[in-house]
Amino acid sequence: MNAIEIKGLTKHFGNKVALSGLNMTVPKGAIYGFVGENGSGKSTTEKIICGLLHPDGGEVRLLGRPYTDPEVRAKMGVLIESPGCFPGLSVWNNMKLQAANLGIENADEEIIRILKTVRMEGAASNKYKNCSLGMKQRVGIAMALLGRPSLLVLDEPINGLDADGMRIMREVLTELTAKEGVTVLLSSHLLGELEKIATHYGIVRGGRMIKEMTAEELDASCRTYVALKAREMAVAKAVLCRRYNRVEEDEAGFLRVYDSATPEAVASYLYENGIAVEELCKAKIGLEEFYTDLMKEGKER
Repeated sequence: MNAIEIKGLTKHFGNKVALSGLNMTVPKGAIYGFVGENGSGKSTTEKIICGLLHPDGGEVRLLGRPYTDPEVRAKMGVLIESPGCFPGLSVWNNMKLQAANLGIENADEEIIRILKTVRMEGAASNKYKNCSLGMKQRVGIAMALLGRPSLLVLDEPINGLDADGMRIMREVLTELTAKEGVTVLLSSHLLGELEKIATHYGIVRGGRMIKEMTAEELDASCRTYVALKAREMAVAKAVLCRRYNRVEEDEAGFLRVYDSATPEAVASYLYENGIAVEELCKAKIGLEEFYTDLMKEGKER
């Protein structure tokens, strides 16, 4: 059974088309990285899934049932934009209020368990307004975890975090899926971080889903290349362009040679042309470059 199934989802805001027949499939137990440019329809889709917006058309099923089903709603945890916390109250008291709203029995025991899960057990007495950004994001996830949800919808939970905060967030989310079977729908612009934890991806553009794939399929689709540095980079590039169709300089100052080139072939060709190679390795593009290339292809059509 899939955790989320969406078919033909549409949504308009006046004359603006936010979603135009969007389809989505999120398998149960996945960490689904939801990727797209600003205005592509990510937040609108998430808000419809969470019941914060009503679609104009299409079908949304969660955990095998219509998304409006009260039993499904009770199995969802949501963090959209920012946690709904009272700044002057402690983390513990904010959690207690939310537990009371949800009618959770044995609230104290449950809050202790969740705060430990999100690495916040030592900060329960901190006032929310005094928490760092990373701590506030974890409080938001803690609030979303009250009631033991089966489906977690998180909008940009890792943006703005420092390296340690992102590491903790990755650990928390992977543990939730591995140990408790929670499905996570996660949007983020930090594609390098998303690539470290996502098991599935959905890429949207202009209100439509243009690509869904597993992490394994992404890895298989990412092109390999030979990266090198030479003493005379401009000359090396000119020489390589005679043989290879795609030679580019990246942000780190390396020349990249695509076209299924091998390091041995590239080094030999440069040597034959009197060019000394200083550094040479084989590498593969990641999610960020795959996504960028996909967006370029769409704009060129």
